[in-house]
Amino acid sequence: MTDERLRLALQKSGRLADGTFDLLKKCGLSISRAKDNLYGRARELPIDILLVRDDDIPSLVDDGVCDIGIVGENVFEEHRLGRGREADDPAAATLVSRLGFARCRLMLAAPKSWASDDLGSYAAKRIATSYPALTQAFLNRAGVAASTAEMSGSVEIAPKLKIADAVCDIVSTGATLEAHGLKPTATVFDSEAILIKRPGALSPSNQSAFDSLMTRIDGVIASRNAKYVMLNAPREAVADIVGLLPGAEAPTVLELAGRDDVVAIHAVCVEEVFWSTLEELKRLGATAILVAPIEKMMP
Repeated sequence: MTDERLRLALQKSGRLADGTFDLLKKCGLSISRAKDNLYGRARELPIDILLVRDDDIPSLVDDGVCDIGIVGENVFEEHRLGRGREADDPAAATLVSRLGFARCRLMLAAPKSWASDDLGSYAAKRIATSYPALTQAFLNRAGVAASTAEMSGSVEIAPKLKIADAVCDIVSTGATLEAHGLKPTATVFDSEAILIKRPGALSPSNQSAFDSLMTRIDGVIASRNAKYVMLNAPREAVADIVGLLPGAEAPTVLELAGRDDVVAIHAVCVEEVFWSTLEELKRLGATAILVAPIEKMMP
């Protein structure tokens, strides 16, 4: 890795890694990896990639070893709180963009025998978690006097082993908690993949690579729910039809050869287009309705 290339820290494996490499692929980047699978390099932009454990990414970016990183917001916030950093600390890594994948929730969960939506039920309890700083901050805000027991994995077994009374763990479907007789009762933190940047300014060459990468990422995010809608419509219904198209700005209205009463409407819809919307367009007289995905989009 050299100072002339932007250094990017990524999780080496797991759900976050899968989503990250999919994002980079959609950004037009192909990644070549070293034999040890710990280092990679983008062919299309001057970006070197370090493949590490997700827990290490905030520190690598915070300390300037890597210029940017993609990590779960829960991991980033746990790191920030654990180091006693303020969100606007100029000497700490900063959140640049939320990426919209790898969503999950950090939740309090208790044995079904006493689980309650009342946070007061956790008073004087011991809570096992891999996120002690996030958990304690939540309990402090809620005014609940409970303690935490830090565990690095298999948090859900803590109550059965009498290590703790309850847990605070990442929940996606809730099946793991259910299998261990636990019921989630409160959301501590909503998380998704984020891009973070080291403190301080980048070099001019790295800033150029960073700007190019962010332009591509913004384009991928913008195109996720965007659809290109094409249809024919009665001229007198154009205003009503344009009003129905979700998130469309200034649609293109085209004349049809040999038809004075019908026009073609083309629009980029930045919100999801539901079947109910198509049915309403049909009711207004629209025909030949086509909804196509957008592969790339420059905001």
